[in-house]
Amino acid sequence: MLVGVLIAGFQIASAQTPRTAEDYNNRGLERQARGDIDGAIADYTAAVALKAKPHTIATAYNNRANARMSKNDLEGAIADYTKAIESQPDDYENYYNRGVARLAKGDNEGAKADFSRAIEMSPGFWLAYNNRANARNAAGDVQGAIADYTRALELNPKYAEAYYNRGAARQSKNDLDGAIKDYSAALELAPRFSDAYVNRGQARQGKDDFDGAIADYDAALAIKPDDAGAYFARASARQAKQDLKGALADYSRVIELDPNSAQAYANRAVIKTLQGRGSEADQDFEKAFEIDPSLKPRFREFIEKRRRGKPTP
Repeated sequence: MLVGVLIAGFQIASAQTPRTAEDYNNRGLERQARGDIDGAIADYTAAVALKAKPHTIATAYNNRANARMSKNDLEGAIADYTKAIESQPDDYENYYNRGVARLAKGDNEGAKADFSRAIEMSPGFWLAYNNRANARNAAGDVQGAIADYTRALELNPKYAEAYYNRGAARQSKNDLDGAIKDYSAALELAPRFSDAYVNRGQARQGKDDFDGAIADYDAALAIKPDDAGAYFARASARQAKQDLKGALADYSRVIELDPNSAQAYANRAVIKTLQGRGSEADQDFEKAFEIDPSLKPRFREFIEKRRRGKPTP
């Protein structure tokens, strides 16, 4: 999960007919707050077309970029953040915001450069450390990411997302104990952080603590009852414990929530086979391979053993 928080130059909105760049900018913010994104963009565009102080122009470009981000217009947003930087090059927030847009676009190197520049200008800017870590993690520099998440937490020890993100990075390096510790810290700060429960459950499952994993998946589902991923994770833990009935129920729930989950159909087929429900298993395998033909080779050996009367979990 990438945590990217945009920073907007909010001002007091004005209900008067716009005359100046400040007026257009303020009305744009008012429209954006009401959900009229296109109207807001039109006002920010009017603002940047007028003569005004560099700070005002930079704010209008930044706000238009934020509005474009909400429409997933990443190219347009990056162009506007760049204009904001040109108008006000000493504002670290503009670099940070462009970094968020570049990160969302998959430009990890560009994002790292922007977050690094923001950090140079504001060394205590913990959000920039967190997001530079996200960029490093996405680029495969997991150790560098962990270092940045750690620095973000030194600057803001109450930032649950950084604990979560560092936990995920540690988990990717198979540091399951470190990951569990970080997810637990995130949950102490944000008790309804359902993804942290799911990830901690997966880390516990990696240590064969199936009961602990199931307890975490239960907690996640109590918060988000329609989380297909949490049901799938719990199903796999129940399957590992040979609780075939519970696993079958969970895989079925995954399919209800996500009818295109080929893996859930295939796993349910395995369980039905073990329960002696061969014809139903065939239907599930057929559906799984229809959705994702690449699964077929992975289950070929199991299916062959079943035909010989010797299926194994």
